[in-house]
Amino acid sequence: MKKTASFLVVVAVMALASSLASAYDPSPLQDFCVAIDEPKNAVFVNGKFCKNPNLTVAVDFFFHGLNIPGNTDSNTLGISIARIDYAPYGENPPHTHPRASEILTVLEGTLYVGFVTSNPENRLVFKVLNKGDVFVFPFGLIHFQFNIGHTPAVAIAALTSQNPGVITIANATFGSNPPINPDVLAKAFQLDKKVVEHLQAIF
Repeated sequence: MKKTASFLVVVAVMALASSLASAYDPSPLQDFCVAIDEPKNAVFVNGKFCKNPNLTVAVDFFFHGLNIPGNTDSNTLGISIARIDYAPYGENPPHTHPRASEILTVLEGTLYVGFVTSNPENRLVFKVLNKGDVFVFPFGLIHFQFNIGHTPAVAIAALTSQNPGVITIANATFGSNPPINPDVLAKAFQLDKKVVEHLQAIF
């Protein structure tokens, strides 16, 4: 009797574990989700309040003003797009998107762009881009853009996630809250501890 009960418990646990494992679905659970702030008449999907799909209209899938400098809104449709305006000799410093690849299209100006492959190679892959050029930054790798021209530059970045995340390397390393122990960073970067403390003070 005890063996039968133990066997049933094991089977039940395994069934529960396998049902939990198969319940994960990285794909959308419906055709689309137009996120809304007001939950009245909304559908709750993947942690977002979505407009009732039967009530959506063309304007829900439209954004006006990508030709104007400024921020773009994110969406809940599985992709993100951003307009990036670079001052002369301005940069988008080394950073990573932990949940997305990125494709960058230069609309105006000249950008020096690149990414670094993972350990142990840490190889820099770079290119100078001009108007109309496109460059892809692979998923999760550290990358950057630098305007090497004396005039402003403009680019459009599209990312393969509605929430790609961004980790700016210098900010995360020297501006963490609470700060990383300076001894750790001094050893990691082979710097004097006072240099690390100075960098932490300015971030």
